[in-house]
Amino acid sequence: MAKDKTPSIVKQIRNFKPQEINYAFHKTISYSQLSMYLQCPKKWALQYRDGHKVPSFSINMTFGTAVHETLQNYLSVMYNESGVKADEINIEEYFEDRFRENYAKGYKDNKNTHFSNPEEMREFYDDGLAILDFIKKKRGEYFSKTGWHLVGIEIPIVISPDKRYNNVLFNGFIDLVLYHEPTEQFVIYDIKTSGRGWGDKEKKDEVKQFQILLYKAYFSEIFGVPEDHIDVEFFIVKRKIWEASEFPQKRVQQFTPANGKTKVKKAKTALDSFIESVFSLDGSYKPTDHQAQPSKSNCMYCQFKTKKDLCELAILK
Repeated sequence: MAKDKTPSIVKQIRNFKPQEINYAFHKTISYSQLSMYLQCPKKWALQYRDGHKVPSFSINMTFGTAVHETLQNYLSVMYNESGVKADEINIEEYFEDRFRENYAKGYKDNKNTHFSNPEEMREFYDDGLAILDFIKKKRGEYFSKTGWHLVGIEIPIVISPDKRYNNVLFNGFIDLVLYHEPTEQFVIYDIKTSGRGWGDKEKKDEVKQFQILLYKAYFSEIFGVPEDHIDVEFFIVKRKIWEASEFPQKRVQQFTPANGKTKVKKAKTALDSFIESVFSLDGSYKPTDHQAQPSKSNCMYCQFKTKKDLCELAILK
């Protein structure tokens, strides 16, 4: 029998059991809630505090989930078995199954109402195949097995960010974590799907970066890994490339935001301020009249923009 060469720290993280969430007692928060609150406190209050949450469904969400699941499965086989085994996966068939199943689930949850059409679905499906084919062919440019170990996929992060609010838990899942044994360095990956990749606007968006910075902070705290032994990367896959470009275009864009102590602290401070703004120490919601922050971008896709009984600024939208 071959000796298991998995580093002990990797085994410990793989075997770790996250704190159980008691939904009768705990309030859970997430990066999505923080992002929504920073965008528009009123929208957050209507959805999460007041119970007016309206599920949203889109082909982009269906596509993103299917790409995530397919890529994660491919990498899981690659690291746990071999690159040869990973390449033997019929990745096109796997993606098609995940794409269909996720759309079917959304259709059912959307009260058996379609949120796309065959032409659009075919376009997204073809885009997904192009992304996965590119990654499969160029795998060595992005993922190596030499010295690397798969720590986990969809690693749960459950923690009380502010111990004064011990029944308020941050709950999230890290897409992918790898460990480089020679340098004892971890890499947290957040996989994003995008139309044509991130430009300066997306790269400079601090709120967008808070997600991966919070994951870094809490991964460090939960597993006892020093923050300077954790790197982060947004792994961005692009549906479209500029065919007319004079330079070769890639379907993958890698972006590592500044993630030193100052940046991580800023993300944690933003989350702490959010908690203080919406919760009492006993974990109950404060009856604060959170104000709307109307803008073209904030209101364009807001489900409350025509709900005059819920949002006082609906008439302006």
